[in-house]
Amino acid sequence: MDITQFEPGTRLALVTGAGHRLGKEIALKLASMGYAVAIHYHASNQLAAQTLETIQNSGKKAFAFQANLTDSSQIEDLFKWIDETHIPLHVLVNSASVMIRGGLNDFSVDDWDLTMDLNLRAVWQCGRLAGNRMQAEGGSIINISDSGAGKLWTGYPAYSISKAGVEILTRFMAKTLAPKIRANAIAPGLILPPQDFPPVAWEKLVNKLPLKKAGQPEYICETIEFLLSNEYITGQTFVIDGGYQLVQG
Repeated sequence: MDITQFEPGTRLALVTGAGHRLGKEIALKLASMGYAVAIHYHASNQLAAQTLETIQNSGKKAFAFQANLTDSSQIEDLFKWIDETHIPLHVLVNSASVMIRGGLNDFSVDDWDLTMDLNLRAVWQCGRLAGNRMQAEGGSIINISDSGAGKLWTGYPAYSISKAGVEILTRFMAKTLAPKIRANAIAPGLILPPQDFPPVAWEKLVNKLPLKKAGQPEYICETIEFLLSNEYITGQTFVIDGGYQLVQG
């Protein structure tokens, strides 16, 4: 990589799961804020390439890195690639996750391990490796949780448990990595429906909200911008859910 193309003071933001959906919107937002963006993806090759092209066409700097975050050795490789950009890592957004449906008593062990490995263990490992690189100049880690972390979603127990773990992990990160590095979490509500989720069922959920409307990815991006600009917040989870926490059940 030709490091001469980067202006002095350029800082890098790594977004996991940035090929599509919310991760993509977060990557685009960070690029608009002036960060060089490392776009992580696993299987979404074409979508990640589109995200990369969109950022580069806007005149911003970006890279795309492939890794299976359920494999700890591939996470190590991801951060080695990050080092090769020679741009100081300043922001990590842990956005990659999986949401597999299944009841507590009929959930397969493989699906349980996949959920925990990607949604929780990878967040810990990425946070640890990013923290090592941020200690010199400081930085910020933002973990994407879910408003459902506090709910007993009987159809998605592994997902809910993993996201509850992310919020506790975030507090440990904040305490361990301070004072140089801040760690916070964002818990979105009904922002984007899961893939193949019936539209009628989605509207039914939205209508239960006090605000009676689905959220937009920009609401999460605005919260990320706020967290990066306010240097006196750490160890917190920001719930952006249109009042979903007020809904029973």
